Amino acid sequence: GWSFSMGSAYQFHSWRVFVIVCALPCVSSVVALTFMPESPRFLLEVGKHDEAWMILKQIHDTNMRARGQPEKVFTVNRIKTPKQIDELIEIESDTGTWYRRCFVRIRTELYSIWLTFMRCFNYPVKDNTVKLTAVWFTLSFGYYGLSVWFPDVIKHLQSDEYASRVKHFHNEEVSHFVFNFTLENQIHSNGEYINDRFVMMKFKSVTFEDSLFKNCVFEDITSLNTYFRNCTFMNTTFYNTDLEQYKFVDSELINCTFFHIRTGCQISFDDDYSAYWIYFVNFLGTLAVLPGNIVSALLMDRIGRLTMLGGSMVLSGISCFFLWFGTSESMMIGMLCLYNGLTISAWNSLDVITVELYPTDRRATGFGFLNALCKAAAVLGNLIFGSLVGITKAIPILLASTVLVCGGLVGLRLPDTRTQVLM
Repeated sequence: GWSFSMGSAYQFHSWRVFVIVCALPCVSSVVALTFMPESPRFLLEVGKHDEAWMILKQIHDTNMRARGQPEKVFTVNRIKTPKQIDELIEIESDTGTWYRRCFVRIRTELYSIWLTFMRCFNYPVKDNTVKLTAVWFTLSFGYYGLSVWFPDVIKHLQSDEYASRVKHFHNEEVSHFVFNFTLENQIHSNGEYINDRFVMMKFKSVTFEDSLFKNCVFEDITSLNTYFRNCTFMNTTFYNTDLEQYKFVDSELINCTFFHIRTGCQISFDDDYSAYWIYFVNFLGTLAVLPGNIVSALLMDRIGRLTMLGGSMVLSGISCFFLWFGTSESMMIGMLCLYNGLTISAWNSLDVITVELYPTDRRATGFGFLNALCKAAAVLGNLIFGSLVGITKAIPILLASTVLVCGGLVGLRLPDTRTQVLM
């Protein structure tokens, strides 16, 4: 996304083409699903026992070949078909009109969903659901909250560094001079500019305060974050500029004329790299996920799900704490990469543990509930962490570090599913 959207010269490309490129993986997934076998459980529910048996045999044979036991024969002793609610019986008892039948069908389906959801809080999975809720919430809250907070903090660090290099000019007296170069990161106070010409110029982060412009000409001017505060303009001409009225703060314009004023954003990314940094920081953070995925894939069955989950979350919380000492862009980006690399292992472990802790008839419902809770925690994290950007660095760091460590400790109390047979 960074390389395509920004390009080698950091220029805009068509957003429609970008959206199409981003949609290609989704289309590929849809195509790949056509080659994926149906769920054996679903086939059993609809009475297609032979097809379910063949898919289970295929899974068995694939696993045995991977274990080096291709000669092991697949056998089935019994098949327990899931019990279904007979909606037709309920609908036949209330067959007044078509919309009544639709209402009964919808009500029956919703009631069935509710019963399945409540079973996630019954014995023997109630305790696991409560602990998983805490782990999912804390991991999502900390991860997505910091994901929003990181780029903005880096941007604020850049702004502070940029502001520390500002140049001040006081009591300038310039007359009959032609300005045809770029002015950047400057503050001009109490100046007098008489019969000057500002031609083919770029103003970037320039402020004029309490200054006088008399018989001046502004021509072909492009400006970014530039303001004239409490200034006086006399007999001045503005031609083909983007100096709109809001850039003249408490200023007085006497006998001034404006021709061909350009409105809207006139700055390209050649002049402003803030958008580039947003893409670049996210690119590096996403790239750091790759080694975390490789490590979790190699060590998941060696060190166990719980060790990887709890260890990753605790280490992520500790790495968050060290953000307190981040004073530069490179240090903050390095901590972001470390944090993302550690956190992805926790996500991978949590997905596996969640699937293995629920029995088949409650697995999809439990996983769906926890994912919904995850999104709610992400929204809450974005709101809280986003509101603290630019205010304080201590609270987001301590908050994220605390919730991640606490969630990791709760995760260590979950049952170990590495050697257990799925229910």
